[in-house]
Amino acid sequence: MNLSINDRAIRLVSGLGLVTFDYFASANWEFILLLFGAWGVLTSAFGFCPFYRIMGYNTCPTSFPAPNKN
Repeated sequence: MNLSINDRAIRLVSGLGLVTFDYFASANWEFILLLFGAWGVLTSAFGFCPFYRIMGYNTCPTSFPAPNKN
């Protein structure tokens, strides 16, 4: 996990807003709005953003230790 609760809430609200707006949009914008809306909802649900990982950015206040393989 690399998203804080605030990041997750913002992504969830904006993602659901885009998916809702997609319902009323014309066919030209439908795929783009659905793509960005689904991205926001999914990253919020899982608490992980691959772009944050690539950039080395982490807003999650807790860190989980790697499992010990003994």
